[in-house]
Amino acid sequence: MAASAFVYPWDVNGDPAAPARIAALGVRQATLASAYHSTRALTPRHPRHRIVTASHAAVLHPVDAERWAGRRLRPYAAGDWAPGDAYGEAATALAEAGLDVHTWVVLAHNSRMGEEFPDTSVVNAYGDRYPWAPCIAQPDTRAYLVDLAVESAVRPGAGGTELESLGWYGLAHLHAHDKTAGVGLGDAGQYLMSLCFCPACRDGYAQLGLDPDELGSAVRRALEPVWRGEAPAGGWEAVEKLLGSEPATATRAWRDSVARSLQSDAVAAVRAAAPEGFRILLHADPASYHCGANAGVDPEHILSVADGVVVPCAGGTGLLTPFAERRVEGSVLAANFTVVSGMGGSPATLGADAARAAGLGATELRLYHAGLASDEDLSLVAEALARLG
Repeated sequence: MAASAFVYPWDVNGDPAAPARIAALGVRQATLASAYHSTRALTPRHPRHRIVTASHAAVLHPVDAERWAGRRLRPYAAGDWAPGDAYGEAATALAEAGLDVHTWVVLAHNSRMGEEFPDTSVVNAYGDRYPWAPCIAQPDTRAYLVDLAVESAVRPGAGGTELESLGWYGLAHLHAHDKTAGVGLGDAGQYLMSLCFCPACRDGYAQLGLDPDELGSAVRRALEPVWRGEAPAGGWEAVEKLLGSEPATATRAWRDSVARSLQSDAVAAVRAAAPEGFRILLHADPASYHCGANAGVDPEHILSVADGVVVPCAGGTGLLTPFAERRVEGSVLAANFTVVSGMGGSPATLGADAARAAGLGATELRLYHAGLASDEDLSLVAEALARLG
């Protein structure tokens, strides 16, 4: 089973041994970040540093000045954590080590944009803005995301791309010193706290016959038992129980239509700009009402648009099944496993996990993350991939 390891440019640039070390894992591909959100990352083997702090979302390559001229929303250049064409430098080194290089593009996840342009952010039913979560219903934001997808996906020499956060982002966010886990929200609470009430979304609800003010009040009432610690168990049925079936269905219809159209537009734009044979995958969750890095999608729709999906499997391989049931011939179903022990990964069980994923229809593996893992973790990965052949 073909495997790819996720990598940051700063894992490679300045470390001449990194490309060969990654290739020696037994992977055929490196999925290399070309546009990424803010992060603080460990580099346990780099000869010049151990911690990289990317202070804001940025592109890790030069921007096309003509494309972005005169536009309010435009990509931010990286600082000293990824200067110049950091992506290009790393991609060249990885290719010289014999690896296929695909881009890794983070889209609707950008705290700096939300801080500088608060009107672009998701606004919850209480009026709180989520600066990390651009509202994908807003025309300017959608145009920005589509052009960012094209520019950061189709880099020189890349054989494909993996698009992350191409959908709704909501309350859940890995944030420094996060203090939001005091009340268990469950799926229903997460959905209700992620519903957007910006002007574009209010108009969208109105088009479906909902009064936005009444809907906001209904959402706040629905959340009252959640704040008391009484969040109902279950998935979508729990949302319907709290909010009521009709308004819940209407909000999901609005959000699903927005996400589907953005995903279709972005994939089409990337395909139009890419060379023949360029593969376009989405990091995806098969429950369309879910938010986050693995965008909620309709499996049948997304597999008719993109060349495949990357599915989170760190918590188990169950999310593969809805995609496998709708997979078309030739499409990629990549099972994504965390192999960093310190981040909850299990490199020691990678062989068994991969076999289980293959049994559920997975065609490839994704390994998160070659730059963050310890030497021991990487050794276990290499042993597992050798056994898998």
